[in-house]
Amino acid sequence: MVARVQTWWTILKICLEERLVYRGDFALGTLMRFLPIVTQIFLWTAVFAAAASSKIEGYTSQTIIAYYLLTMLGRAFSSMPGLATGIAKQVREGEIKKFLIQPIDLLSYLLLARIAHKLVYYTVAAGPFALVFWLCGDYFPPFPGWTVFSAFVASLLLGFALGFFLEASLGLIAFWFLEVTSLLFVYMLFNFFCSGHMFPLDFLPDPYGTIVDLMPLKYLAYYPAAIYLGKIPPDELLQGLAIELGWVVFFIILSRRLMHAGYNRYSGFGG
Repeated sequence: MVARVQTWWTILKICLEERLVYRGDFALGTLMRFLPIVTQIFLWTAVFAAAASSKIEGYTSQTIIAYYLLTMLGRAFSSMPGLATGIAKQVREGEIKKFLIQPIDLLSYLLLARIAHKLVYYTVAAGPFALVFWLCGDYFPPFPGWTVFSAFVASLLLGFALGFFLEASLGLIAFWFLEVTSLLFVYMLFNFFCSGHMFPLDFLPDPYGTIVDLMPLKYLAYYPAAIYLGKIPPDELLQGLAIELGWVVFFIILSRRLMHAGYNRYSGFGG
């Protein structure tokens, strides 16, 4: 057990060092992600002005901007750029065989690499995030209390785990279909609309709202923001977090089964 923990710690340190090699480029890329905020503020201000109403589906012009800022924070936790395509590439080009001959678990290695990526990202983005949230502080409602805030943080951490194992499961399909680009494109399209990243899911009428509510995608962006803004009643917080945890466990088991089934199916030739 001690040897395994030392191995994981060594992998995490190596991944952190890799992420910090191009820290200037990484910091610039992180800062550029904040530019769409200005567009969103102008967009929703224009939408409310055109609607000539102070509220749309329970959202005011202030809370809708707060919602977008919070979904951006949620996406910072749950998004896994390049994870599924990276797994598919390793399977297609035979790089996956190193995990067959080395005592390193594929999913554990990739999870540590993503944790390292997020740690560097949050370290770099903490300043810009704090500045933006301070400048936009008037858009936010009063502090919701420590119980709601704890549920908000828990939903962000579960969103990270859900995003990782969901996209890892998609990438592992490459053991059966070497080219999964089209599948990932469809997934990203659904993710963009059904996670609440584009608009609050409260805007969806039935039966579409009910269908999306049954999907795991809403936990990637909408759910943490809804918790903070008080859209989730306090007596339903534990139930919602339990369902989110259930989705995480489901995709952990699914990704594990796909990985082992893929290993049994995989054949490598050449040097």
